Amino acid sequence: MAEENIFFFVPNLIGYGRIALALLAFALMPCCPWTAVFCYLLSALLDAFDGHAARALNQSTRFGAMMDMLTDRCATMCLLVNLSLVYPSYSFLFQLSMCVDIASHWLHLHSSTITGSTSHKSIDLSGNPVLRIYYTSKPVLFVMCAGNELFFCLLFLLHHIQEPAAWLYWLQGLCVPHVDLCTLCTLCTLAWLYWLQGLCVPHVDLC
Repeated sequence: MAEENIFFFVPNLIGYGRIALALLAFALMPCCPWTAVFCYLLSALLDAFDGHAARALNQSTRFGAMMDMLTDRCATMCLLVNLSLVYPSYSFLFQLSMCVDIASHWLHLHSSTITGSTSHKSIDLSGNPVLRIYYTSKPVLFVMCAGNELFFCLLFLLHHIQEPAAWLYWLQGLCVPHVDLCTLCTLCTLAWLYWLQGLCVPHVDLC
């Protein structure tokens, strides 16, 4: 029997759709902010479906996992670049957020590789209770990530609306705690994974 082409697996097809929606969102941001944010959030929402499809159809692949992570990181980074352009006085904070986001996920992936984990999501978090809850509880992870993305999208929309409705500010206020918790978890990730690599890298160098 011929081997299946992983590039046409259902979760990977969803991943291609996510990339297309993200690119469309960034192309529309200068002229159509509402449509752009809709495409961006739809791309982010589909992230919750490709994983379910991969498990349900037994179509989990390293390619799909890598594409999923890269799509998430690139999309968030491009949104923060746009926020830096419309809020120049806060550009340092947005740049700092980008650096921490990329660094923490790279460390996570690298640590899982050097410790022999089969997936970047299966890293041992037994020594960090905050991260253990964050990564193992799907409701917690979804609410935190959704709140974080929604907060940034609302910031972008508020810049383009001359007289924003009160409910937009109210919704943004609800999202602020999620951003704070995501920032805390990211900082914990950096500290935890730096310690982990301190244990693993010397053994790799000796080999």
